[in-house]
Amino acid sequence: MLYLVREKLFIGNINAAAEVLLGGNEEITHILSVLSSASIGFFSEWKSSFSVPTKEIRTVYVGDSDSDENLDGDGSNKTELCSKKIHYVVENAGHDLKLVRMAVPLRDMESENLLDSLEVCLDFIDESRKKGSVLVHCFAGVSRSAAIITAYLMRTERMSLEDALESLRRSNESVCPNDGFLEQLSMFEDMGFKVDHSSTIYKRFRLKVLGDSYNRGEKIDNCKFAADPGLPKKEASIGTGAGSQKEELIPTVAFRCKKCRRVVALQENVVSHTPGEGESSFEWHRRSSRNTFNKYDEFECTSIFVEPLRWMKTVEEGGLEGKLWCVHCEGRLGYFNWSGIQCSCGSWITPAFQLHKSRVDVSTV
Repeated sequence: MLYLVREKLFIGNINAAAEVLLGGNEEITHILSVLSSASIGFFSEWKSSFSVPTKEIRTVYVGDSDSDENLDGDGSNKTELCSKKIHYVVENAGHDLKLVRMAVPLRDMESENLLDSLEVCLDFIDESRKKGSVLVHCFAGVSRSAAIITAYLMRTERMSLEDALESLRRSNESVCPNDGFLEQLSMFEDMGFKVDHSSTIYKRFRLKVLGDSYNRGEKIDNCKFAADPGLPKKEASIGTGAGSQKEELIPTVAFRCKKCRRVVALQENVVSHTPGEGESSFEWHRRSSRNTFNKYDEFECTSIFVEPLRWMKTVEEGGLEGKLWCVHCEGRLGYFNWSGIQCSCGSWITPAFQLHKSRVDVSTV
């Protein structure tokens, strides 16, 4: 069954999508299918049995694509190895009805990574409503499609998660995104209705995703790690010809190996945390002390915690924990533990990739 959420925006289940594909609803011109990989495959086979011809027009990779390292030396795309494929297809059904459909592999599980697929879905809905009407569907039309449309209402109408979900339920009272999706939609709200990869909120989420993958026994490919800041970057330029000028570079805080001065992390790689109370807070204090200042208020973290970086070979080797060595001089820089490390301030960071402040210098690049 189809439910109208906004003008030219519908929500439904897989049966509603099947009806549209067979020409039962000529109002719908675009379909966003949010299904598990297995369901997408089954759905495609089902369409074939009804002679619904399709033609792929675009493939999008989302999740872990990263700058200049998407191409191997032979020009092949490395991103496919680390990212989720999203297919745009043109489908013809009934009386030459032409539909544009985007298929997004997403399971209805609390541990599923919704955020990394979110913005490409929202952009598709925007594009579709400009050209026609769009149906967003999952298998039951209750959780995955509801999460996507809730995020769309949040972004386009600047609504809180609570208000957007309440508004959607006025169209279909049965919608109920799972708790994991609701938690990620709350992050989406906190990031200002966008997926901000530079935000501490997003970085902590990505670390949790990697940690969950590790705990499930999956091999963590280093393409899921942040780029090595110590490698030279291509100089970008503006314009062409003799009159072109280099982009103005903004100084960035960098952390260098104290021994060899190699850059091992940038400020953008740091995963900040709120200082907690360390074990020193439980030390016994003499009641006769006349010091009115609490020296522990000035207690600083002795380490910085960063996202996993591509120079961390010991992490790539797959161990639960181990020392972090400088890739250039092999000096010890810190420690990592997928189960977490307690900072000197008392806060737990999980998983943790720790650089000791005594082993690095701070500068700008």
